[in-house]
Amino acid sequence: MAVDFRTATDDLNHQEVAEALGCSLASVRQARLPETSKARRTPPPDWERPIAKLARQKAEKFKKLAERLSP
Repeated sequence: MAVDFRTATDDLNHQEVAEALGCSLASVRQARLPETSKARRTPPPDWERPIAKLARQKAEKFKKLAERLSP
């Protein structure tokens, strides 16, 4: 199932996304703009793996927090 850049990064911290991709925060923000926006830019190449890795790291962090909070 293909996921576009905007959807993939909706729930992630955009500064962390930029760091994971080795690009600027502005580049991330521009890549997230609607397709019809003149200021929109294409996402950095090969963004899928670093974003998947970041999402897994965040999921693990929240899973551990939930386990600590559960009685």
